[in-house]
Amino acid sequence: MFDSLFTTNPLPNLHIDPLRPLKGVIVGAGQVGLACAYALMIQNVLDELVLVDINQEKLIGEVMDLEQGMSFVEPTLITAGTMADGAGADVVIITAGAAQKEGETRLDLVQKNVEILKKLIPDIVTHCPDAILLLVSNPVDVLTYAAWKLSGLSQARVFGSGTVLDTGRFRYLLSRRLGIDSRSLHAYIVGEHGDSEVPLWSHANVCGTPIYFDSMSAAEREAMDDIFQQTKNAAYEIIRRKGYTNYAVGLAVTQIVQSIVRDQNRVLTVSCMADEIFGVSDVCLSLPAVVGRFGVTRRLNLALNQREQELLQQSAQTLRAVIDQIKF
Repeated sequence: MFDSLFTTNPLPNLHIDPLRPLKGVIVGAGQVGLACAYALMIQNVLDELVLVDINQEKLIGEVMDLEQGMSFVEPTLITAGTMADGAGADVVIITAGAAQKEGETRLDLVQKNVEILKKLIPDIVTHCPDAILLLVSNPVDVLTYAAWKLSGLSQARVFGSGTVLDTGRFRYLLSRRLGIDSRSLHAYIVGEHGDSEVPLWSHANVCGTPIYFDSMSAAEREAMDDIFQQTKNAAYEIIRRKGYTNYAVGLAVTQIVQSIVRDQNRVLTVSCMADEIFGVSDVCLSLPAVVGRFGVTRRLNLALNQREQELLQQSAQTLRAVIDQIKF
């Protein structure tokens, strides 16, 4: 009776031994990759973690620093290595790529980061053929699409961090406004992880009570819109002040990896393949999806109002136009 809630992806044909150690690989030991490694370590998500980076000397130093804190947390075997050392990994987290600079949009990074993926993906698929690929590098939606095309893996097994972080930012800012714990409200950002992202005001609620009322005053609506603008522009503001973002995305990635390796089947706004978004096909963007041991197995069929449909369609068109320019 609940089949209409979901669009289902075919399950990958994989045999997973529940008794073997949980293993992950992070490709790229920059600020984001290291924040992911640190968050995964202190939350004891994996049994083994391999860090891969072209700068081996710095990589070894970073791993030594992480290892020397191991007596304060549950043990994780952390090593500096190559993709060959990642053999048998359950998840490969890709953070490698050119970083977004001040004044630069995520979409400005496209081709140079696609070129990096062209070198990385064959190596990943060779050594970790059964792993789930989690893209974090920006522009994450476009790179998720490129990684899926280059890898030949199923749609379920290649997805991006998407707007999981944006959704977290949105909930945090709303929670401050409402004076409640951010974990006690539901609100989502969908579409591009970037300038065309869309707030789903029609689904924002606390215990089923809508947050965004039609009867709101003009001042209240302006305050709500300001919360969305702060959400959308958060990365630009942080990059202007410190040069990069890392802590929050590391925590967001950890939540996704937990849902994968522990088969939690959480609903997360990851970037995944969408075959039909209000007339736009063959594009990756963020939608609430069920994430578990086999990847993205289902997407929720959301009932959106007319304005949200139009904005999501525009976001999909923006991404599709960029995808069309990629040189594979």
